[in-house]
Amino acid sequence: MSDIDDIDERFRALTAQIDERERRRMNKAAVQEWTRHPRLRRRRRLRNAAIAVAVLVAAAGGFVVYRPDVVDQVRIAVSGRLPGLAAGETAETAGTNEPAETARAESGKTSPFDGSPAQGYADGAKGLVMPPARAVGGLSRKEVSAAMRHARSLLVASHLDRKVLMGGRPEKLIRLLDPEQRTPFVKGLKSPGRKGAYHSRQWVTSLAPGSAELVTRTVKVDGETRLSAFRENGLRGVRVKVNYLFVYAVRRPGRPDTVTRLVAHSVGVVQAWRDGDRLRFWVGDWNRGGVASARCDIDDGFVRPFYPDSQTDVKATGPAVDPYSRAEVDMPPGSCGTLTSGT
Repeated sequence: MSDIDDIDERFRALTAQIDERERRRMNKAAVQEWTRHPRLRRRRRLRNAAIAVAVLVAAAGGFVVYRPDVVDQVRIAVSGRLPGLAAGETAETAGTNEPAETARAESGKTSPFDGSPAQGYADGAKGLVMPPARAVGGLSRKEVSAAMRHARSLLVASHLDRKVLMGGRPEKLIRLLDPEQRTPFVKGLKSPGRKGAYHSRQWVTSLAPGSAELVTRTVKVDGETRLSAFRENGLRGVRVKVNYLFVYAVRRPGRPDTVTRLVAHSVGVVQAWRDGDRLRFWVGDWNRGGVASARCDIDDGFVRPFYPDSQTDVKATGPAVDPYSRAEVDMPPGSCGTLTSGT
C-alpha cells in the first residue's frame, strides 16, 4: 500500500468515528452559535453599511469543522512523508501559487460554495445581468444602455477586482467616477478621518491587508438592476438602482482549516443625464447593503472576516438579518445586528 493510500485509509477510519447523528447535533449547535454572534453593522459615513458573515465550510462530511486537530495530524503526516509538499498544499497543487481549495474547487471535486444558496449563483460578472434597455427620463434607449453598462462596470470595479479585494487602491473605480466625485473620493482613500472627506474604502469590498486570502478565483453573484426616471435640481434622466449579492470564499492566510464564506450585499444608485452633448453619470449611496462577517468593532472601511475561532467583538444592537436576503434593512448608524442563519 502506498503512503497516500495509507493516509487515505487512516483518514476514512478517523472520520468514521463520528456517526451521522453526532454530526447533525454538532452542526445544529454550530448554526445556533453563529446566529448569536452580532455580524451586521450600519456605518456612519456616506450611509454605507457593512454586513459580514463568516460560516465554516465543512469538509469530509463535517469532520474538518469539528475535528481540526485530526486534520492537522493528517496534514503533518502527509508533509512529513512527502518532503516536497508545503503545509496547506496537496500533491495536486504543489509548486503552484493556488491555495489547495482553489485547485479542488475548480477541478469540480469540491467547492466552498456547496450547500449554500450561492451554489446556484452565477460566476463573477456573469451574474450582473442588466434588464433590457428602454427610453427613460427623456434619454434614448442607447443612452439608458450606456448608463447600465456604466453601473455594471462600477460593480465589477467595486467587488470583483482582485487587487481591490486584497486591499489595493481601486484605480478602475476612480476612473469611472465623475470628475467632481473623483477628487474627494481619492482624498478619502488617503485620509478617511479628515473632516469633510469621504470614507472611500467603504465603496468597495476590500479585505484588510493580512486578514484573509481568497480560496478560489470564483466569486458567486446574484441580484438585479432596476430602472426609473428622476427629476431633481433641474436635471432629468434615468436612475439605475443595483442590488446584488457577492459571495466570497476566504480563509486566514495559510490556514486551510479556517475557510469561510463572506456575503457582501451591494445596493447603490447611478444617475445619468444629458449635460450639453455628453452623458454624465453620478454615483449615489454606493455599496450600502453590507458585507458578511466583518468585525463590528473596527470601522475603517476594510473587511475583516469573522472566523470560526474569532472572539465575539460587540453585542448585537440592531435587527436580525438573513445574509442571503436582498431586502434593504434600516439599521441605526453604528449598530450591529445578528444573522438569522449561517451562509
